[in-house]
Amino acid sequence: REKEWKEEVTRKGANKDKRKRPENLIIQEIDADMTNPAFVMRTAEAQEHFLYTTLNEIDQFDALKGQGNQQFKIMCLAFDPGNSYGQTRVGTSSITERITIRFNWNASTTVQLGQRYFSKVLTDGPISRINFCTIPEREIGAEMPVYGEYDEAFREALRPYIENLCKASGRIDCAEASALAEKLKDENADFSRMSQNRVFENLSFRGNVIAFLKACVLYVANGCKWEPEIEEFIRWSESYDLWCKMIFFGASIAKANEVGEKSSKRGPANLLQQLPDTFTYAQAEMVRLQNDFGKKGTATMLRNWVNRHYIEKIPPKGVNADGADGKQGGKVFSIQLFSFKKLLFRSDGLDLRCFNAK
Repeated sequence: REKEWKEEVTRKGANKDKRKRPENLIIQEIDADMTNPAFVMRTAEAQEHFLYTTLNEIDQFDALKGQGNQQFKIMCLAFDPGNSYGQTRVGTSSITERITIRFNWNASTTVQLGQRYFSKVLTDGPISRINFCTIPEREIGAEMPVYGEYDEAFREALRPYIENLCKASGRIDCAEASALAEKLKDENADFSRMSQNRVFENLSFRGNVIAFLKACVLYVANGCKWEPEIEEFIRWSESYDLWCKMIFFGASIAKANEVGEKSSKRGPANLLQQLPDTFTYAQAEMVRLQNDFGKKGTATMLRNWVNRHYIEKIPPKGVNADGADGKQGGKVFSIQLFSFKKLLFRSDGLDLRCFNAK
């Protein structure tokens, strides 16, 4: 319909009446090579349906950049519910619209090109909002992989799940997905405390949202039935997503967050695992230094671990566990004078938290 209308308008002279653009023209699968105004127009015409495109290379997004790298803003807003985007133009034939972006997309790239493409927006939001995956690097001389196509049998097996998604309407709550998101949030917070890695913590927030949304889609596709396999996949998927982000962008994000911080190729490490079962304040400082953290923050980290029952304090002789010497008017001893006992991640494999929790 759109093509016929364009041909009709082109055939008519400038002074002849021209038919208006067709109404209710919904085109959801859009071309990758699309200008920003065209994207706004397609979204407005879609009447709250989602648009979709697939990009053979991530830099095809540049067609949407407009003035001021708008493609990165579109990436961010596509993730954020209730967003607002658009443009105002004075020309009578120009597009003036205010829309909510509803946009799904897939893009391929190499690791190197992907790192360059996002190098200027490491801390601006796109990376945390995108679900990343990768192809493991093959060994030199290994057999060249052969990729096929999904056959009709696969499409038939998938059909009932797609039909369930198409039939869904209204609000659907999945208590299991919400409960899993809470568990994953707590587990990510635990690992953030153990690793003292702020980049991982920041990425884990939206990584948890991505995992929750995937769980909801699978729940609806499965006829609103929750199965253990859904939780197993979601756990793996979130870990995989965060691993990719940390491996490919973690060190660069850390450098962007704090100029001069030493870059590292390794992912976040559990600092508590690197300490002996009984350790001193000085040993905790040394582990922080070995993992490119400064001594500053050691006391806060240890108090946090004590409050979370990861460790317990071993006071100096004559001092109680709260840090006071027990005498009337006695002074408070610095945490630097204490030793500490691990309650989990011990060499003997024991978890002593249940015996020590207050």
